[in-house]
Amino acid sequence: MTDPLETPAAPSGAAAVFGERLPIASAFVAILADTGVSHGLIGPREVPRLWDRHVLNCAVIEDAFPSGAMVIDVGSGAGLPGLALAITRSDLDVHLVEPMLRRTKWLSETVAALHLDNVTVHRGRAEEFAGVLSAPWVTARAVARLDKLARWCVPLLADRGTLVAMKGRTAADELAQDRPALTTLGLLDATVTEHGGAVLEEPVLSVDLVFCPRGGTAHRPHASRRVRKAR
Repeated sequence: MTDPLETPAAPSGAAAVFGERLPIASAFVAILADTGVSHGLIGPREVPRLWDRHVLNCAVIEDAFPSGAMVIDVGSGAGLPGLALAITRSDLDVHLVEPMLRRTKWLSETVAALHLDNVTVHRGRAEEFAGVLSAPWVTARAVARLDKLARWCVPLLADRGTLVAMKGRTAADELAQDRPALTTLGLLDATVTEHGGAVLEEPVLSVDLVFCPRGGTAHRPHASRRVRKAR
């Protein structure tokens, strides 16, 4: 068994995001640097960037969710963004959906090690939970292109629920290209939102898509080109 790689120290912005739960976040980073690497969930070259590129990067989207929200994380993998959200927001009811057995075992062990009582791990593909699991909020990070991701996530969205899809710099371009397919799926309202500008060198972008049942109307029509900065 190889020794764990050196765990990077928390950056200054981490305290602003995690507050009194920073020790839990630091423990999560240590687990990622150890068994996260040995289980193949995180590449060894990513260890020095675990905070800024992964954990903190995911935690800043917490401002997308209201108090007490139920959030489903599709394709959770290494618990990103789901576990980062559950750590920074103990009020959230977070459900991790992951199809691979070794990953769900690791997720369950990590949840237990961090004593997180607001997380439930589900093994299976997102489409297998249609009609079984649903929430007003669904999120995912770097799982697939927007139109494909939406096909997986829409069956898990409650009526008027919102998909918060973490995307990179090309978020607006991808949204524009995939808009016809998204509209067909009932995602009639879309906003590109910036998160974490105060603590990260480059803000995180999410495409927030509101699901409106057929025949319904969107909350904020014609919003696809607007860029909103979350607090």
